[in-house]
Amino acid sequence: MRKSLRWLMSLTVLIGTVGASGAATAAEPASGSPTAVADSAVGTDIKDRILAIPGMSLIEEKPYAGYRFFILEYTQPVDHHRPWKGTFKQRLSLLHKDTDRPTVFHTSGYGLSTTPSRREPTRIIDGNQVSMEYRFFTPSRPQPADWSKLDIWQAASDQHRIFTALKKIYGKKWLSTGASKGGMTATYYERHYPRDMDGVVAYVAPNDVVEKEDSAYDRFFETVGTKECRDRLNAMQREALVRRVPLQQKFKERADADGSTFHTVGTVDKAYEAVVLDFVWGFWQYYGQDVCADVPDAATASDDTVYETIDAYSGWANYTDQGLEGYTPYYYQAATELGSPSIKLPHLKGLTRYGYQPARNFVPREIPMTFKPWVMNDVDRWVRTNAHQMLFVYGGNDPWGAEPFHLGKGARDSYVFTAPGANHGAQVAGLVEAERTKATARILAWAGVDAPTAAAGQPLARFDARLDKPTDEELNREHGLRP
Repeated sequence: MRKSLRWLMSLTVLIGTVGASGAATAAEPASGSPTAVADSAVGTDIKDRILAIPGMSLIEEKPYAGYRFFILEYTQPVDHHRPWKGTFKQRLSLLHKDTDRPTVFHTSGYGLSTTPSRREPTRIIDGNQVSMEYRFFTPSRPQPADWSKLDIWQAASDQHRIFTALKKIYGKKWLSTGASKGGMTATYYERHYPRDMDGVVAYVAPNDVVEKEDSAYDRFFETVGTKECRDRLNAMQREALVRRVPLQQKFKERADADGSTFHTVGTVDKAYEAVVLDFVWGFWQYYGQDVCADVPDAATASDDTVYETIDAYSGWANYTDQGLEGYTPYYYQAATELGSPSIKLPHLKGLTRYGYQPARNFVPREIPMTFKPWVMNDVDRWVRTNAHQMLFVYGGNDPWGAEPFHLGKGARDSYVFTAPGANHGAQVAGLVEAERTKATARILAWAGVDAPTAAAGQPLARFDARLDKPTDEELNREHGLRP
């Protein structure tokens, strides 16, 4: 009985927690604006309504024409199974347009950008946008960090609690979205809380169902682009290993000068090879056939040119301790649930010492982990048999699309479309006309928007160069082998 009372008291404290800045009041919106009209019905500024949510606090409000943009913190349980076991502050942002508009729930699956931006579905439906920082990416990390509480169910439960809190204010329809790991996150959220969202738009989301079966990637690299381009890239990658001794010395000297260390991966040699092996993948993930001619001819390139070319497409700093530190949560998840790719690289036969290293190699050894092979299998099976109002968008030349999500007979009003020639920045706008029109119309319908222009496949909101960032700018451009 005493234990039950303690549990109830702890849960009450969690639910009733309000940040110290909860009493802050913003200036009222301009008289007659849609926001002012919507909020006047309750007589409260939107900031006050948001901060009245138990556990919500304000970090900052940044001005942006036509919107209100808030950076917030929300108190979350470290363990949603045992909410009395401690809490942490999770960052999120809110791009507020109007409570009478639908809302897009976005996550990158990584950290949170504090600059106002609008994802493609938000522009299509001309709505509000909530963006969530993924748990364990700093500063949204419990202290001390119990890494066993970093999994896709816990993260989906974070998202569910935020949605539940904000749905009372934003009562219209909601769509979830994200690109790459963000697209994976949107899919996992739908699997665990299928009644929350009215639709899902998942961009370039890999689906590694069987961790040790990666032949799809081998087939991708045998056929992507033109043979001339593939040969050019392979030759440069091979040259970097042929010249391993002088180029690795450059790498070590630069690391020493920068104060970089290699405790996590183990040795300079392992880090050097990992960067070189990322070169071809990074090229196709972030660039493409149109810039292939910019890659120098390996046979005539100087050591400096080879070194600088690998750096441009792979990034020498990626596997230093300092380069890995910010991505420990991703590598932890890859090594415990998500899986990570490996390819054979026959053109490098006899030159590699380690091959594609497992994600475990990129996580500090003091963090324990065990791979759970059933987790991705469960998600894949659920999508095939239960997908409802889900859209998956892939790039035809993106390596991560080699293992995509598939729809089965149980899927309803769901689609998988591929943008021809697109890389990891693929968007609905890059689909062929019929698919672009279909996708846009379905997104608008799921959002409950009656749009006469839907047949034209055009977003409702005008393009804003500062606000509407391409998908690839959301993604991590440091070129490590991460989705």
